Amino acid sequence: MTILDTIIRGARVVLRDSVEELDIGITGEKISALSSHLVGDEDTEIIEAIGLTVMPGAVDIHVHFNEPGLASWEGFKSGSASLAAGGITTYVDMPLNGVPPTIRPEAWESKMKAADGQSYVDYTFWGGLVPGNRSELAPLADMGAAGFKAFMSEPGGEGEDIFARADDDTLLNGMYEIAKLNRVLALHAEDETMVAELGSRSIADGRIGPMDYVQSRPAEAEVQAVSRALQYGEQTGCALHFVHISTREALDLIAEAKQRGLDVTSETCPHYLTLTEEDVVRLGAVAKCAPPLRSIAEQNRLWDALGAGLIDVIASDHSPCPPSMKQSDNFFEIWGGISGAQSTLLLMLEEGHLQRNVALPLLGKVLALQPARRLGLESKGEIAIGKDADLVLIDWEKSATLNTDDLHYTHKQSPYVGRTFSSSIVDVFCRGTRVYTKTGLSDEPLGRFIRANSSVPVGVEGTEGVS
Repeated sequence: MTILDTIIRGARVVLRDSVEELDIGITGEKISALSSHLVGDEDTEIIEAIGLTVMPGAVDIHVHFNEPGLASWEGFKSGSASLAAGGITTYVDMPLNGVPPTIRPEAWESKMKAADGQSYVDYTFWGGLVPGNRSELAPLADMGAAGFKAFMSEPGGEGEDIFARADDDTLLNGMYEIAKLNRVLALHAEDETMVAELGSRSIADGRIGPMDYVQSRPAEAEVQAVSRALQYGEQTGCALHFVHISTREALDLIAEAKQRGLDVTSETCPHYLTLTEEDVVRLGAVAKCAPPLRSIAEQNRLWDALGAGLIDVIASDHSPCPPSMKQSDNFFEIWGGISGAQSTLLLMLEEGHLQRNVALPLLGKVLALQPARRLGLESKGEIAIGKDADLVLIDWEKSATLNTDDLHYTHKQSPYVGRTFSSSIVDVFCRGTRVYTKTGLSDEPLGRFIRANSSVPVGVEGTEGVS
């Protein structure tokens, strides 16, 4: 008989394809039982959860915590604290804007040291594909890189050792190498020629406001870059993952490529689903990102795409910076990045489930199961026997307004400050340990590095039959 360390009793449990009233049994770090009326012994902790809903801990595969080198922007401790408070129990940190960026083994080692003992939840890292580092990709994969990130437009930044845009030769050669390594290439897809020309023309004409910036990065720039990258993926056999997709047309291109047999997935972000270009004008710098926020009509098309199974992953693209970098009369000069990781789950429950009736199992898939599967994080992503006990308890009866003081970010900036959420997060467990409660974070950061498993297929399970 399995000894149960903890029983979460009587909750509505979000499983892969259903929501059922169950008890959850936890033994050590794993889910060991899912059944009605579980019985423990005198040492079993009982958590009464009648009336609550338990979601799988979210897996955010797109965050920028900026270590090593730029911990003053965010850092692993504050960033992971924010995730824990928001019900995210695993994250994958991007290879920029750390100094140095994670594009060679020595940078990887520096990043591992910076994260050790500092994270409240579990983590792994992306490596980077930049001009001249093809020979570094295999060593990075051996060290545990979950995949590789490349930019098709200029990522920005200053200094000699910055993350550089991948030109066409870099993309093609890198894709051949990444395919051999059985990894996935994540792409920021905007056509550099188009956005550079439109941006330069706008600045030269003195058009430097928020909407001028939005119009300088049109939907067509995303669509053209996605189309070109799909051609390269078909040529090389490289698995692709398109990050922060903001348009339905690009999602349709990706869906068509899947139908042709390409191993490709799509990601969008909460800000594209909950904010629009009007918010760029209303909120200003805190809502600047690339690609920019789109129209309400485009946002509605993204929600339709989610219901149709065309979006594989929802990730935050949490991209913080010091407040000084958000201040300029020239909107083009302002650092582009939205701080939002702490709000991802509650935003999707509010605007997805409560306002648009998106089924909880579908949200569980795009927030947890599919991102975990895409990068081979086999123990993560769903509430099932044998999986890590990464669990989020939701109270639908307790609403809360997000205040600046509630944010755990180093710099308390977010476009979601002032929003009222109809639900709240009660408890968050990472590998069976409570890392967050209504009263605050756990005393010590207990998160650890999770190695991606490259031996499993990189494709994800679809969402057919879920609405």
